Amino acid sequence: MTALGELRQYAFEVDINANKIEISKAIEKRFSVNVTSIRTIRNRGKSKSQFTKQGRFHGFRTNWKKAIVTLAKDQSIELLEA
Repeated sequence: MTALGELRQYAFEVDINANKIEISKAIEKRFSVNVTSIRTIRNRGKSKSQFTKQGRFHGFRTNWKKAIVTLAKDQSIELLEA
């Protein structure tokens, strides 16, 4: 089991515009659990080019947001467990 699983924490990729309250309500409704805390991380898209950094096809990967959700004691999300 991973360190997150031992702490009753789960990581989700969420909409970049979602706030902690919206994420909490969505997780509670979807999985029927009680969320105690949420930490969010915004990741900027990396620079990407097909050939070199000064190549012809230069661009960026998309920005994304990750939420680390902590559940109440003695609760887990069955769908994600191994």
